[in-house]
Amino acid sequence: MFPAKLSVVCAWSLTGAALLAGCSSTTEDKTAGLSPNAIYADAKDELSSGSYEKAITLFEKLEGRAAGTPLAQQAQVDKAYAQYKSGEPAQAIATLDRFMKLHPASPALDYALYLKGIINFNDDLSMFASITRQDLAERDQKASKESFESFKELLNRFPASRYAPDAGLRMTYIVNSLAQSEVYVARYYFDRGAFVAAINRAQVAISDYQGVPAVEEALYIIVKSYDALGMTQLRDDAKRVLEKNYPQTLYLTRGFKTNSDPWWKLW
Repeated sequence: MFPAKLSVVCAWSLTGAALLAGCSSTTEDKTAGLSPNAIYADAKDELSSGSYEKAITLFEKLEGRAAGTPLAQQAQVDKAYAQYKSGEPAQAIATLDRFMKLHPASPALDYALYLKGIINFNDDLSMFASITRQDLAERDQKASKESFESFKELLNRFPASRYAPDAGLRMTYIVNSLAQSEVYVARYYFDRGAFVAAINRAQVAISDYQGVPAVEEALYIIVKSYDALGMTQLRDDAKRVLEKNYPQTLYLTRGFKTNSDPWWKLW
């Protein structure tokens, strides 16, 4: 009987040793002895050096360590920026939404709105499009509209914010992009002979985005579409509107633009 009992004891001893070994290999928390300010400084260093994942981890530790303090609030916003830079825009926006819900009176609220607008605006698209020559207006405009709303709220609530001037420029960019998107679709229909659809889409650009550059081409699409439909009276009416609003227009002599840089290359 003793050998069997001894085997059981040995087995339990081995299991216990294994558990102890596992505990001894637990990763050491290097922030355990650090103050919240020291953790924040380390996190900012990691962020500046491009070590976004490490920065996110440190910001999360700081959120728990300094909960309820302005430093914890700042850590949450900085974590959103680190998530954005690490290629996790959805998580970054979720972090910002949570921050704005929990801290509606935070001094960093203007920056949170600005950062949310920037994430949706996705500044990197400009670089990508300059390579592919794809106009941003050809892309899905959902993010652009969400970006516009964030910038709009920023300007309405914090007109003196340091981020307000750039937000205003980007709002203008977005309006132009949305208008050009409508014109792009109208041109798509026109090129495929769907002239009524082209007219309808061009009219949306004219009515919803008055005063933007895309309106000139929208009017020209209407002129050409009515001409293709044989509706000469409406064609001439649209032509007079085009000439009155854009007396120097080149569309009537040169037709659609086939070269030049995209209108949206601002950044």
